Amino acid sequence: MMDLISGLPDDVAMDCLLRVSYDQFPTVASVCKNWKAEIELPDFRRRRRDTGHIQRLIVMVQARVDSDKRVGALMKGSANPIYGLSVYEANSGQWNELPPPPGFSGGLPMFCQIAGVGYDLVLIGGWDLNSWKSSNSVFIYNFMSAKWRRGADMPGGPRTFFACASDSERVVYIAGGHDDEKNALRSALAYDVARDEWVILPDMERERDECKAVFHRPSRKFQVIGGYCTQMQGRFERSAEAFDVATCKWDPVDEEFLGSATCPRTCVDGGDGGRVYMCRGGNVVELEGDTWETVSKLPCEIREVAYISSGIEGTLLVIGSSGYAEPYVGFVLDLKSNTWKMLESPIGHSGHVQSGCLLEI
Repeated sequence: MMDLISGLPDDVAMDCLLRVSYDQFPTVASVCKNWKAEIELPDFRRRRRDTGHIQRLIVMVQARVDSDKRVGALMKGSANPIYGLSVYEANSGQWNELPPPPGFSGGLPMFCQIAGVGYDLVLIGGWDLNSWKSSNSVFIYNFMSAKWRRGADMPGGPRTFFACASDSERVVYIAGGHDDEKNALRSALAYDVARDEWVILPDMERERDECKAVFHRPSRKFQVIGGYCTQMQGRFERSAEAFDVATCKWDPVDEEFLGSATCPRTCVDGGDGGRVYMCRGGNVVELEGDTWETVSKLPCEIREVAYISSGIEGTLLVIGSSGYAEPYVGFVLDLKSNTWKMLESPIGHSGHVQSGCLLEI
């Protein structure tokens, strides 16, 4: 076998490959077969994590903003905003854009959901921009090849405003939402990205429209939070229920999970042993046992929160605006020092964020 890099020991050459930025993977893979084979090994990602070279990418479905037009597509309330995929690299603070899936040059499906699995970004469902009907389509973007592929359609009929989360390694889980008749759903599904196969999971105890999901990796549980049943139509409840991957069963409903009836859209897994954070009442709050405790007050520049995510270890990223039609800005909260730092983001990345996910690459 040829040396990875001529004249260098393979361990030194491997150290060079481990330091390559995610956006250079397609170039590296095209250099030679040996490099392509090495970076595509499952062990390569583990080595990047173990050596501290893992990159945390926050991918967002974000309204596009023309750099010459500060108004218009800035806010969620604009007429027919066009959404694309923004990438924020938490370690370096760099912003980037991903190309749209084939056939979506005019914008992503409205209300689509995304999830990260290994080197893949999975885009599911949403409203077709021409017919405004819900779609069951699945598209997968691979960061190694910088190419999209079509996945198996989501089964079970039309579904919108469903909860979506992944185990970050192989499987995307979805639950709840509503059908085309606005009937809230109890059903849940799991999508194995590598096999391109969907599995129907047992139904939840409750109907849950506009619910939010987080996946707790330590316990291997897919937790579905809040939402409302068909009869309530927008009146959120405070309960949650979790699917145990090991037993393939739903745990008993936690009736008081949220503490009060509220929209669960900003709930996020902290990635540190099952902690959950959310933005509520102008504060970032954390679930401590059975009680939500205030962690920090939101910056005055953020009165309407669009999106929250865990960033690099011990931080949270919050994106929001100061009011209707105002640009969206991002802040990072250091959970140890309880201090905020404003992100430097281009004008083109100041649009409303509809959904997002975290990938470790």
